[in-house]
Amino acid sequence: MTAAPGRLEIAGTPLGGRPDRPLLLLGPSLGTTAEALWGECARRLGDRFHIVGWDLPGHGRSAPAPRGFGVAGLAAAVLDLAERIRPDEPVWYAGDSIGGAVGLQLLLDAPGRVPAAVLLCTGARIGEPAAWHARAAAVRAEGLGPLADGAAARWFSPGFAERDPGTAGALVAALRAADPGSYAQACEALAGFDARHRLAGIGAPVLAVAGADDAVTPPELLSQLARGVRRGRLHVLDRAAHQAPAERPGAVAALIAEHLGERGG
Repeated sequence: MTAAPGRLEIAGTPLGGRPDRPLLLLGPSLGTTAEALWGECARRLGDRFHIVGWDLPGHGRSAPAPRGFGVAGLAAAVLDLAERIRPDEPVWYAGDSIGGAVGLQLLLDAPGRVPAAVLLCTGARIGEPAAWHARAAAVRAEGLGPLADGAAARWFSPGFAERDPGTAGALVAALRAADPGSYAQACEALAGFDARHRLAGIGAPVLAVAGADDAVTPPELLSQLARGVRRGRLHVLDRAAHQAPAERPGAVAALIAEHLGERGG
């Protein structure tokens, strides 16, 4: 089964688990891949789920997007991916940053399909539109090298890159390898994303997870999200910044297992 004509198509990366268990989709942050961000966390979830990560256009296994896309288009592509794997079945979901924004969109657009979600290091609006448009223009002009050079300072809590250079290096390498045009389109998708006025329409249980050291999406942004939905709660992870699934894989896996597992996962 392929995506509907005219719809964006993204690639899924199997990350483990058992094919007979409920489907858990894991969403990336901007500039990362599913494997680099979620690999260790997925391994720690063991036999609870059938786990598949998805990659943004032009990142990891996904081809560059032939045209512009928005967060709603990404959410539709995630649903198409779910249909290719498990037609008409519930989809358990966790996503970081833009992957979390896509999770919010899924909860709004397909409330009967996503029974619960864990949304990490994200927000109902992330940053300011002008800043995203400026970043998109800079990437189109200069490529991703300058962003990759400063990624560790933005992405990780103090000392993490030195303690775990393999994990940090894999994430930065994924950013360097991404397609600049697709990255710029993702920036523009975030510029156009604002679900703050729609949060009260989300009835599924949402766990909002913040990194205590995250300057990109600080804990207050996740607190606003948790308060805005009808059944939300907040958890703040210490020793974590914007890439919490990679920095604290054991803690994040435990939170996912608790929040989704108690609801049928």
